[in-house]
Amino acid sequence: MGRRRNTLELSWCLAVLACLVSGGAAKGYYGTRIGRLEPLHHQVKGEVYAVDSRTIHIRGFSYDGTAPDAFFYAGSTQTPSNDGFIIPDENGGVQPLGLYRNKDVTLTLPEGKTLKDIKWISIWCRAYSIDFGHTMVSKNLDYPRPQKIDALPTFQHGLSSDRVVVVDAQTFLVPNFNYDGLGPDAYFWVGKGSRPDNNGIVVPDENGSEEPLKKYSGKTIVITLPGELTVFDVDYLGVWCRAFSANFGHILLPSSLNVPPSLKMLGVAPQTKLNCEVLWDDLALEVRWAVAGESIVMQLVGRIDDGQYMSFGTSGNPSRSVMVGGDVVVAWLDQASGRGEAQDYHLGAKAQCQGGRGSCPDSEIQGSRNNVRLLNAALINDFTMLTFQRPLAAADPTDMPILTNGSQAVIWAVGPVNSQGHTSYHSLRLRGNMIVDFGRTPEWNCPVPEDTPQSKPQSGPSKPPPAPETNNAWYIPPIPCNEPEDGVMYAQIGPTGGDSGYNSITGHVGWGIAWYINGLLIPEIHVVRGKTYTFVVEGGNNPDRPERDHPFYITDDPEGGYAFKTPAERERIRVFAGVEQDREGKPVPTGLGRLCEWVEDPNQPAGAFNSFGAYQRTLQLNCEEGQPGVLQWTPDANTPDTVYYQCFTHRYLGWKIRVLDRCEFEELAAAGSDTNPVVVPSPAASGTPSN
Repeated sequence: MGRRRNTLELSWCLAVLACLVSGGAAKGYYGTRIGRLEPLHHQVKGEVYAVDSRTIHIRGFSYDGTAPDAFFYAGSTQTPSNDGFIIPDENGGVQPLGLYRNKDVTLTLPEGKTLKDIKWISIWCRAYSIDFGHTMVSKNLDYPRPQKIDALPTFQHGLSSDRVVVVDAQTFLVPNFNYDGLGPDAYFWVGKGSRPDNNGIVVPDENGSEEPLKKYSGKTIVITLPGELTVFDVDYLGVWCRAFSANFGHILLPSSLNVPPSLKMLGVAPQTKLNCEVLWDDLALEVRWAVAGESIVMQLVGRIDDGQYMSFGTSGNPSRSVMVGGDVVVAWLDQASGRGEAQDYHLGAKAQCQGGRGSCPDSEIQGSRNNVRLLNAALINDFTMLTFQRPLAAADPTDMPILTNGSQAVIWAVGPVNSQGHTSYHSLRLRGNMIVDFGRTPEWNCPVPEDTPQSKPQSGPSKPPPAPETNNAWYIPPIPCNEPEDGVMYAQIGPTGGDSGYNSITGHVGWGIAWYINGLLIPEIHVVRGKTYTFVVEGGNNPDRPERDHPFYITDDPEGGYAFKTPAERERIRVFAGVEQDREGKPVPTGLGRLCEWVEDPNQPAGAFNSFGAYQRTLQLNCEEGQPGVLQWTPDANTPDTVYYQCFTHRYLGWKIRVLDRCEFEELAAAGSDTNPVVVPSPAASGTPSN
């Protein structure tokens, strides 16, 4: 099997791992300024910045390289002296410095040292105890650090998260992210202003893709701003449905974020912070890692089957690879749900776990616990990719430490996961010995990614994607021309019904919600010319929350969304009810009322039902406080035979109205039957107000 990798999967690795071990920020921003190196000898100069607690960046560093024993050096004495420590160079080396000419360098303090522990940074010659140039570190230095901001709120489509972390000026960590995936054109979105609009910019998802977002259920993800864009250039982060100009939820970014600059902005290639080793070539099985403070972030990558696990960890013997006594992480991905697992395992014996004995999760061993945190799980180009974090030190009696000051033996295996979520026999494991130095100067010993073009960020409105071709559309009974006798119909909002609902019925992709008329999902309505019809409108009236603002109108336009039509488009469209002109000639909707919304039970999604009637019984109608709107319309001889009820502010929410000259009995016969008859609620079903 080939050893080359697609750029997308490598960029995913870099996005997750690099952001967890480094910092980030805006163009021309390098962190908090510490000071200028005082030029004393050997042409030393440079501006020193604090990137984070353990990282410094020297801008325009110069040194003639002629001294025999000069190093980047730091200490806590009042002035530079031999009583300090070497700071490894930009490559992680501790050899005497060579020639530098106006070079930008990024340095990391040794383990256990932070900027709070030092008073000066110097170019120091140990052999002759000479300071070639230094800068003092203020005791009040406020170095950049990742910052927690607000959680994404729930505006629409079940969007939510825990508090978002601004890892650096280009990277966000979004914990426990939830989204139902029903919006056809939804993206992570940033821009200027107090709330999202179509002038924003797409942020690629956690896999580097700019495709519409899929469903997420409690997933922790890392997303990175595109190009040179930084948190200092934007005011909000949210999820925006571009096709329907709908805000599913957003947060405002504080104006005074003191976060690190990104590696990219410092001119550091992410690979310099990452390690990779091939475990088994035939499965393209790899382990990738980066030491992050007192923990280590690892990623297992492999072309494995659904239902298989990958495991990796320290051997039961420090000098050779043996299974018994090993401390490993067992990780797997359920490809159907997209849910990943990562468990801390103690391999007590070559046997399945029974009563805490054998190869068991630490959580099932008395006195131990799971010390592994899953960061992400993904399936990309047939590669399963599982990213997790664990402490370097042994956190309980069954754990073993991961060394950063020497080499140690490791073990790995691949095998099936049983019905209890435990490891079964391994189908593949390490043969022989494998020794790894986790604290080494980073080396990427894995296949180099193919050089494929990167997609560009997009902004502005777009047409929704075409609906998938399906033949499983639900039967929705039409509202016949003799019902209701008084001509009163209720227009409310509800879910599109998945693949069997709006998409299949209309041949268009909805954005997750649609009109419900008398409790029915986009029924075809039959009306008679000369008769007056009254629509009780409960689609929402909240212009500040577009996702809860759906004015009702009637038009010959099968698309809808009159508010965002161009003047040329409006000239080709007729509106029969629900829109008036203000004094300036601008269209103003009149079909406005409180929001009543049919809500799906998360445990009973539309895809679980073969008919709308069965699905409808699981929906609950929730109405906000307020009054419904009333829209009256009398079709006449000038009304076309087919018109549409639509939403003024969004496209593709409604469906057809058939306009007849007279209501004949034959037209009352239903065009089919439904094994689960649809319940048409009475007007009283408009419900008890619910907030």
